[in-house]
Amino acid sequence: MAMEREMTSRSRRACRICQEKKPTLDYKDAPSLKLYLTERGKIIPRRISGNCAGHQRALTTAVKRARQIAFLPFTCDR
Repeated sequence: MAMEREMTSRSRRACRICQEKKPTLDYKDAPSLKLYLTERGKIIPRRISGNCAGHQRALTTAVKRARQIAFLPFTCDR
């Protein structure tokens, strides 16, 4: 029985950005970027967020740019 549980796989989570059909991820859109950050300000990894590889790379770039211009914080206060 233990082998059966290991062999079953979960279905892949669909990329939210692909489903919304947004043309691009924009660093100026801070509220939508905050959805992909933890409470401490870290970027949520692809395996948890379910983004495709291309959109995860674009998301990371957009978050880093937004941090440089101070639209998003680098860290959160405790």
